[in-house]
Amino acid sequence: MDGLNTSYTIMHPHAECPPLPRGDLWVFAYGSLMWNPAFPYVQSASALLRGYHRSFCIWSARYRGTPQQPGLVLGLDRGGACRGIAFRVAEKQVSDVLALLWDREMPRLTYQPRMVKVTLKATRVEALTFVANPRRESYAGALEDEEVAQRIACCSGMRGPNVEYLANTLSHLEALGVRDPHLTRIYGVVRRLREGQ
Repeated sequence: MDGLNTSYTIMHPHAECPPLPRGDLWVFAYGSLMWNPAFPYVQSASALLRGYHRSFCIWSARYRGTPQQPGLVLGLDRGGACRGIAFRVAEKQVSDVLALLWDREMPRLTYQPRMVKVTLKATRVEALTFVANPRRESYAGALEDEEVAQRIACCSGMRGPNVEYLANTLSHLEALGVRDPHLTRIYGVVRRLREGQ
């Protein structure tokens, strides 16, 4: 299925919604959305996105940190590539799924919804995803791995320690057959830091 050439704007209460392809909608997930999409879909497949990479580039002052000591969570940042999961949503469910996604991903405008081209085996499709919004205060940018590891090692918020977010991410990525050597390296540094506490 390839909806790269035809698109239309779904009527949606949020102006940030980009024009979407006709018919079914693919959604590209790269973080917790991969293992907990919480929306109905008819197909899932491993997908490769070029031009963005998975990064701890979003400050978390509530769920994985505090305003005084913010933690870090994942976003898509420019450059490189990212392997994730693409979910195909049936056309009749697209509007409902968009509402669910906006409630989950967009309440603080931390992310920007984008239509991107992803590769599923030998097929390219256009998919909706949520990339880091560099204009928001929650955008941490490209931090050094050591700073990322130090934050993750010591921060905790409403949903628990930041290190649990990283460990759960890696565990689920492995279960889905997705390797991320960069996150694995950061986790190694975090474990060494915590063992030295």
